[in-house]
Amino acid sequence: MNAMTKTKGVKTLPLNTILDGDCIEMMNSLPEESVDLIFADPPYNLQLKGELHRPDNSRVDAVDDHWDQFASFAAYDQFTREWLAAARRVLKPNGAIWVIGSYHNIFRVGAALQDAGYWILNDVVWRKSNPMPNFRGKRFTNAHETMIWASKSEAAKYTFNYEALKALNEGIQMRSDWVLPICNGGERLKDANGDKAHPTQKPMSLLHRVLVGSTNPGDVVLDPFFGTGTTGAVAKMLGRDWIGIEREAAYREVATRRIADIRAFDRSALEVTRAKRAEPRIPFGQLVERGMLRPGEMLVSPSGKVAKVRADGTLVGDDVKGSIHQVGAHLEGAPSCNGWTYWHFRKDGKHVPIDVLRQQIRAEMAARPH
Repeated sequence: MNAMTKTKGVKTLPLNTILDGDCIEMMNSLPEESVDLIFADPPYNLQLKGELHRPDNSRVDAVDDHWDQFASFAAYDQFTREWLAAARRVLKPNGAIWVIGSYHNIFRVGAALQDAGYWILNDVVWRKSNPMPNFRGKRFTNAHETMIWASKSEAAKYTFNYEALKALNEGIQMRSDWVLPICNGGERLKDANGDKAHPTQKPMSLLHRVLVGSTNPGDVVLDPFFGTGTTGAVAKMLGRDWIGIEREAAYREVATRRIADIRAFDRSALEVTRAKRAEPRIPFGQLVERGMLRPGEMLVSPSGKVAKVRADGTLVGDDVKGSIHQVGAHLEGAPSCNGWTYWHFRKDGKHVPIDVLRQQIRAEMAARPH
């Protein structure tokens, strides 16, 4: 695929490109601190012994590929430590990583993450709404996989679009158990023989939720185990730049065709609901400075309490003076108060929340060219 590049020091970043090679070597060749998010779907080290069969004696198409086979737990742990170190090197200081796995490997990966200095934020259970049955009846049906979300360090200011995920979940805050179907039907990619192109292809719905929740448009997303390119497909659709690393030629070929067919959303569709705390801070005094409210003007609360605006952006009542929040809390006998929604001013014969004026300033700031 054609590479778009961003300069980072003397190196360039191969954006929207699938790199051919070993993931550790490829990550170590990338510029340091150049990636916003990593989504990693490493080998699970399933340790399968022999073929699996259904009750009708048909063979289960299990994960028995060479790339999932390791000589021992020690060999797998060494591989995990090495790729996590390479990943940490390319992450920006405020970057984060998602790693998905099954019970075979995720606990070993979690320990390695902490040992490497990552700070675990959440573990998220992907509960499959249509899991493969347990044919032998000797264990529980394996109906979930676990994702670990971690920042590069404890102090990192990682991206978390809380309000966007809440909106995605019909106004209810997103929980750490996600019920989503496995990849099947038309989404399941096939090879020239009509077989599954990749045994562990992840559904686009899973990556959509990950990228909407923990990246912003224009961020760079790296997938060191790219496979058939689900991460790249969703990143392109959502206006994120991506880098894939995949050493298997067959997977690269499928991923290249797949991503070429993806249409990116227009810019207006990429914006997501922002948390209030993510919006620019506007001091109440700025409203006074700009003449949107005048010194001496009276503000009124929904319960009929009144206070006077002062020239320095504070309020004064009968027996109290202070910020819009302090005065409101005092008058209501409450431990705290959101003064922006509590206080109203008179406009066109109606009482209007002073927050309308704050939002007006924010809109003006957003409209300015950057």
